[in-house]
Amino acid sequence: MIEINAGACLVTIGAGLLGRAPLPKGRKFLVTDDNVARAGWPARLGSDFAATHVLTPGEQYKTLAELERLTDALLDHNIERGDLIVALGGGLVGDMAGLAASLVKRGCRLVQIPTSLLAMADAAIGGKTAVNTRHGKNLLGAFKTPEAVLIDPATLATLPAAELRAGYAEIVKYGLIGNPVFFAWCEAHGRALVAGEEGARLRAIETCVRAKLSYVRGDERDTKGRRALLNFGHSFGHAIEAESGMAHGLAVASGMAMALRLSHALGLCPAEDVARVTAHFAEIGLPTQPTGLDPAALLQRMAQDKKAADGRIRLVLAHGVGRAFLHEGIGPEALADFLAAETA
Repeated sequence: MIEINAGACLVTIGAGLLGRAPLPKGRKFLVTDDNVARAGWPARLGSDFAATHVLTPGEQYKTLAELERLTDALLDHNIERGDLIVALGGGLVGDMAGLAASLVKRGCRLVQIPTSLLAMADAAIGGKTAVNTRHGKNLLGAFKTPEAVLIDPATLATLPAAELRAGYAEIVKYGLIGNPVFFAWCEAHGRALVAGEEGARLRAIETCVRAKLSYVRGDERDTKGRRALLNFGHSFGHAIEAESGMAHGLAVASGMAMALRLSHALGLCPAEDVARVTAHFAEIGLPTQPTGLDPAALLQRMAQDKKAADGRIRLVLAHGVGRAFLHEGIGPEALADFLAAETA
């Protein structure tokens, strides 16, 4: 078992952890989704819950309307500020339960128990919570730090291969933004990780959790530019996800490849690094280009990007593998031309 003390939050990682690691004391409310419930994972936590709310999985249900149903259910059971909301599921569950925990009675306690690879490596760490709107992904949200995160890679056994590949995209991201040694490790062990090798999964998850915490530390509210590096590929990816319905991690993979190609086009990144990353993505089965989408629609989506400032779209680009940075110099016309070429 691995324990990482992140100040107000304790992250615990271990195979078989679910049901063995005690939850914090207090009255508890469980939030999960249909897929996790059918897989039987809530039963591992026991029956010591005042109530259980089951969400419908799918990004189309990560809305204010569904959030209202959740908060009403919590209030129907007279949840109090000292009570504990336990989020058992992937990114949608973590976002919805986390946002509810930040809002109900101005804040309840929260524990995150991620069950997807993407949530274990990224989404459950760092305290960001949000819902989607017609304008884009995660545009209404709040920061809510959980008091504990419990990560049991055994829950990945029930996930389809496509979802594991989508989660892997967020893992390899950490190598691309600031750790070339970890990217080389991913090149050597990525296929085994996706295929289910326990040791590879544990090492990758621990590496990503420690990396995420290091980026968040000192920039918790995402105002100083350092935490923004975690959004490498996401400005493109969120737009692709909204326009195509592609799974988040897969859209981000395509967005990261695009960010590298744009970096090369601007003379910032060597062609060899672009080719190396693209080859690795292809080996894992990750997409690298958003063909067939409307470039104007993508540009309009990107204008809503949360990194935008003073009406300018700011992008996370890279000088090469492991050397991401926040770039503010590309104009809308140049970006429009790039998107037109990418989607042709």
